[in-house]
Amino acid sequence: MKKYIPNTITSLNLFSGCIGTVMVLNQEYLLAFYCVLASGIFDFFDGMSARALHVKSLIGKELDSLADVISFGFLPGAIIFTMVQDTTASPYLPYLGFIITVFSALRLAKFNIDTRQTTDFIGVNTPMNTFFIVSLPFIAESYPALKNTWILLAIAIVSSLLLVSEIKLFSMKLSSLSWDINKYKYLFLMVSVVLLFLLKFLALPIILLLYILFSFIHFMTVK
Repeated sequence: MKKYIPNTITSLNLFSGCIGTVMVLNQEYLLAFYCVLASGIFDFFDGMSARALHVKSLIGKELDSLADVISFGFLPGAIIFTMVQDTTASPYLPYLGFIITVFSALRLAKFNIDTRQTTDFIGVNTPMNTFFIVSLPFIAESYPALKNTWILLAIAIVSSLLLVSEIKLFSMKLSSLSWDINKYKYLFLMVSVVLLFLLKFLALPIILLLYILFSFIHFMTVK
């Protein structure tokens, strides 16, 4: 029975991503955020449960990527699609938001075959990118300048390029609890929690930038 647990958790990630995408298309962005959060939790625990139960499988690896394409690929693309749709009379420009979906799929395929990414990441991971994108509708409520077609499409392009970039980023899956080895991961986590408490959704773009910065420092100092 235990061999089905990780794949069940992965399927819940996929199911939550499907519901979240429907919420996005209905512009129910808060409900979509909760679905992304649920998908992120399921995505974290499916791999953990597979390792803990010693039931890792090839089908689990493939299912994980397929689920992530929806939850962390199609869903953020749909967010840019709906936001651009509200800022332009063009019937075509909103579809450019799905460039995020395409590059997310490329990023996941690259991750599956890239032996350099067994413990850390090369390029921004799709969940981190999705949490950034899902924050945009809420930030736009306070900063209406964000409700601009070209700004939104520029964000889509930049975030897509970050997904397949050669930037080395640490994973929060710890092989040791050592402070010396993980101090920048711990600092990043603590700063992120404080920012989320103080700034709510506005914190998410800052957290993405800090993730890149702390990763750079981590790999510069930790051998």
